[in-house]
Amino acid sequence: MRDCFCTINLDQEEVFRTQVVEKSLSPFFGEEFYFEIPRTFQCLSFYIYDKSVLQRDLRIGKVAIKKEDLRKYTSKEEWFLLQPVDSNSEVQGRVHLELKLNELITDNGSVCQQLVVQIKECHGLPLVNGQNCDPYATVSLMGPSRNDQKKTKVKKKTSNPQFNETFYFEVTRSSSYTKKSQFQVEEEDIEKLELRIDLWNNGNLVQDVFLGEIKVPVKKLGNDSFQAWYLLQPRENGNKSSKTEDLGSLRLNVCYTEDCVLPSEYYASLRNLLLKSPDVQPISASAAYILGEVCRDKYDAILPLVRLLLHHQKIVPFVTAVAELDLKDTQEVNTIFRGNTLATRCLDEMMKIVGKHYLKVTLKPVLDEICESPKPCEIDPIKLKEGDNVDVNKENLHYYVDKVFNTIVQSSISCPTLMCDVFYSLRHLAAKRFPNDPHVQYSAVSSFVFLRFFAVAVVSPHTFHLRPHHPDAQTSRTLTLISKTIQTLGSWGSSKSNFKETFMCEFFKTFQEEKFTEAVQKFLDEVSSTETREPSGMSEPVHLKEGEMYKRAQGRTRIGKKNFKKRWFCLTSRELTYHKQQEPIYTIPIKNILTVEKLEESAFNKKNMFQVIHGEKPLYIQANNCVEASEWVEALCRVSRCNPRRLSVYHPSAFLNGNWLCCKATSENTKGCTPCTAGVPADIQIEIDGDRETERIYSLFAVNMPKLQKMEEACESIAVYQGPQKEPNDYANFTIEDSVATFQTLQQIIAIVEKLNEPHEKYQKKRSSSAKYGSDQEFQTYLSVLNSPTWIMFF
Repeated sequence: MRDCFCTINLDQEEVFRTQVVEKSLSPFFGEEFYFEIPRTFQCLSFYIYDKSVLQRDLRIGKVAIKKEDLRKYTSKEEWFLLQPVDSNSEVQGRVHLELKLNELITDNGSVCQQLVVQIKECHGLPLVNGQNCDPYATVSLMGPSRNDQKKTKVKKKTSNPQFNETFYFEVTRSSSYTKKSQFQVEEEDIEKLELRIDLWNNGNLVQDVFLGEIKVPVKKLGNDSFQAWYLLQPRENGNKSSKTEDLGSLRLNVCYTEDCVLPSEYYASLRNLLLKSPDVQPISASAAYILGEVCRDKYDAILPLVRLLLHHQKIVPFVTAVAELDLKDTQEVNTIFRGNTLATRCLDEMMKIVGKHYLKVTLKPVLDEICESPKPCEIDPIKLKEGDNVDVNKENLHYYVDKVFNTIVQSSISCPTLMCDVFYSLRHLAAKRFPNDPHVQYSAVSSFVFLRFFAVAVVSPHTFHLRPHHPDAQTSRTLTLISKTIQTLGSWGSSKSNFKETFMCEFFKTFQEEKFTEAVQKFLDEVSSTETREPSGMSEPVHLKEGEMYKRAQGRTRIGKKNFKKRWFCLTSRELTYHKQQEPIYTIPIKNILTVEKLEESAFNKKNMFQVIHGEKPLYIQANNCVEASEWVEALCRVSRCNPRRLSVYHPSAFLNGNWLCCKATSENTKGCTPCTAGVPADIQIEIDGDRETERIYSLFAVNMPKLQKMEEACESIAVYQGPQKEPNDYANFTIEDSVATFQTLQQIIAIVEKLNEPHEKYQKKRSSSAKYGSDQEFQTYLSVLNSPTWIMFF
């Protein structure tokens, strides 16, 4: 048996890891990760490790998916065979070369050729044993009877070495050259010559480590100077074992999207059409509703739509309108808002986005207690283990349910105002639809806030970032039992439990008291009220981010260099702090932050560094990986963008040994030499790029153009024949209340999409024609796909 865990890597850089599943050869991880990719990459890799206490963790195998192949597997759950981990195939980074084939005239007037190779620099070389490498390059001109090799100097402690070294190779001899040697090459043999660049990490006392290679046929070079970036490649025999070994397989669900966002003015027409949706009568004729109709997977449409409407403060009227349409088709009170409709999905996503902080301040403390000090809570007689006491387990479960329930019903003051506004609308719509039922106004709200919000967060705390990992089997079972009970307690109007299991019915009897019903009613009244209140999170600081990172020592040292120390960082809407134990040992008020920027690697020969510039000396921080560094910089910039004293320029490197490394200025108070990257002020609680969301909606409309046209035909049929003259299946899946209004909206959508197709096709054509391997255009194109979101589910 093995203690297994899995890591997610961008090339060789680990960005996430799962929990350890102990004593299993078929571990179930059940974890989800969603992240923005902040840099270029070649492969998304997954490594399975066997955890070791005394030695280094053993790498069992890996799955590596090339960036260009990610689209093949998007939203598909697949088994991937684990491949052996071979150092010759573990490569990342790129090298910048300038190549030229010169013709030289000798003293006697004959012509010979000379290859000039300049290695300028490398970028993004991997860490070796967690540290920056000591890279050097070998340059070889190879042929059938030739292997002429030269070597650069070793660069110390850097992943982005600057070589700037030039090498010269004789390619052909003049006709008068008579000396015979292994290096003599006839002119026609140029077809067989190849230039090879190998990158190595200097191992000093141990063996050098291969970092990657590139090969360029000499025949492709002309007399003009050719300058290019090349992606490092694995060795041709890399990752090939002499014997086939079954290492097992890994089940993954990867969703990778790449957004090509045009300038904002391109989206004006589509954005305006979508934002008018709440005012369209009937709502089913609106562009936003049609988007949900034509998308096969409604989740694809819901997320960008909700984020766009949130960004422009249109979510409440839209959800109200589509909820009213839902209620028209609801015939029984007990089925109110129970289906997966556009209204319920929109509200689910809105609560996830807006209610993040609400869940954190409400549930995180009690869930931490349950997960970190779990008590046995199994009450199913069939699942009880030998020695378990069912009465003690019932007491433990009762204690947990009581604590979670009381925490929820006392949390109304923290409920975001936006959620309260939506709940208020739902409550009155339900009362209007079923005027003779006094309970329906409460069940309409409880079906969301209890059933779809709190109960889901309790059973899957890792999904809502309340816990770092999926809980173990015993804790997961406890959370399931708590969630079931909370869900039933919150179901307004349930005079009895709806459990199928006898043991749960017996357990729930202990909660059938008037005080629980009254507490639920009071809570639902409070969260569905429109009374004026402060925006949620303003009276108490909003917890934004926390994690372990390294910071450079702040004080002056008389002996030796300032070192880097591991500290626990916490960011709220009021301050940034770092801790050694429980109490913070250093605090920076948010109002004092002047700017937050990334720091050049050359400053301290460390990757993933950024700086927080405030009233005192800059605070230099090193994150654990590129994703974490990007998230911290973004969060700090977002929370401090409204500060009146923000800087417009900064120093991208450090002040060391009496000068700034970036501009060589000798005064520590010299004004910055580089413009700051921070943009306009943004909301600290909801970060949304409206253009990016509109681009995603355009892409969905473009992909579903046949359905839009089919829906248009259905509207024409209804309008002309005043009824379904065709087979009902032609448009039975579409909701068309007003064929004329729907037809007009469809025409607008189709016209806008066709207009937007032109700049997209122009861009793609330019990209595909210019992005050749080893070209500057490829490098620029490679950079253009930054900030692609990736969502991964492990099984």
